Amino acid sequence: MWYALIDAQRRLTRAIAGRPQDECGSVPCAAAPWVDPGNAANALSQWLLRSTCAFGQAPSFAIQSVSSMGGRITIDEHVVESLPTGTLRSFTRNRIAPEPAGKWPVVLCTPLAGHHAVMLRETVETLLEERDVFITDWADARDVPREAGSLSLDDYVLALERFIGTARAQGSPVHVVAVCQATVPALAAAALLASSVQPVPFVSVSLLGGPIDTRLNPTLVDRFASSYSLDWFRGHVIDIVPPAYRGAGRRVYPGFIQQAGIIAAHPERQFCLESTYWSKWLAGDVPGAMKALRSLNEYAAVLDMAECYFLDIIRVVFHEHLLPRRMWSVAGRRVATEALGHIPLCTIEGDCDDISGAGQTHCAHALCKTSPARADRQFTVARCNHYDLFTGSRWRDVVHPRLCDFWREVENAALDIPYKPGNATHANRRRQA
Repeated sequence: MWYALIDAQRRLTRAIAGRPQDECGSVPCAAAPWVDPGNAANALSQWLLRSTCAFGQAPSFAIQSVSSMGGRITIDEHVVESLPTGTLRSFTRNRIAPEPAGKWPVVLCTPLAGHHAVMLRETVETLLEERDVFITDWADARDVPREAGSLSLDDYVLALERFIGTARAQGSPVHVVAVCQATVPALAAAALLASSVQPVPFVSVSLLGGPIDTRLNPTLVDRFASSYSLDWFRGHVIDIVPPAYRGAGRRVYPGFIQQAGIIAAHPERQFCLESTYWSKWLAGDVPGAMKALRSLNEYAAVLDMAECYFLDIIRVVFHEHLLPRRMWSVAGRRVATEALGHIPLCTIEGDCDDISGAGQTHCAHALCKTSPARADRQFTVARCNHYDLFTGSRWRDVVHPRLCDFWREVENAALDIPYKPGNATHANRRRQA
């Protein structure tokens, strides 16, 4: 296949481009010569590295501080738990004063759909303005030795189940939030926990733009995935990790194929990110170019998915629809979504989402038999595409405030505090789409 040849080309690209001082664009502007308006060679080197998926490692989150309560507070990041599938990272606010009652942490379940978790860096930054955050940071399959196992979808559901329990063990109840493809394994993990653990280690579940039931208003992505057999995918997009990587010999869906598909499906996003960077670079706006470069490199940070996981997703989500049909079992345990009927659930969709179709996420309420099924917990954001659900102005001004309202209501109910929306502290909390 092509993996060994393309990997050799990527290594050659790194040798030609030279190693920039920071591949993720997260160091201070003064130490970033590749965005210096007078240093075109380094700017072009960065473009070459990201356009060929040639970064040697994923960008780091490097969140040093965030805005909070009119000032800035520093952030501590550390790994809480590591598994072959990935790690659970914790971002903790260094509070100047004690937090008010509630404000429980968020466990952010990131999608394993081609990008590294750092693509949700802006999501994490925004959440940190009000509460601590745990995030799943999935491993690149090329770096996982074959003896670690096949890395199936079951493995990732069980990892999420464990990560949620680990986050709760840190001391506070947690809110579970899942984005895009992660909504499927996250909902399964939550159902397994609700069926087997008392008290349940989480207090709410929020699902953003996910393919819970791809039979509803199927998108181009859904139709493509459902139109081809597993054997077709196995023969056309699976390759073998070459030597020099820890996962040498593992069969994977390579990141470079995923990047090509992502750019082909959403060329406007790639163009917007590139044009923002180069316009600021040409204008001599070094801080602006630095920020744009970071977003570009985060978006270009792709990873390899294990063959077993990738084919499991195609089969479970797009071919057999096991979750909405209530026929899914994970490691011999039935995913009983009705066990979540008493857990507060919030679903958010974008009306312009061309990856997860209308109703594919909202259907989780009926699936979980939530009672009562409240309309204000099934929110569709106007003028919002898939990426707007977790990045950009729609995320910051509409989606995040809605989530904050939901979480505060859940926390007040748990603490027996009357909920008064008019007293919300978030400046944008009641802003509508």
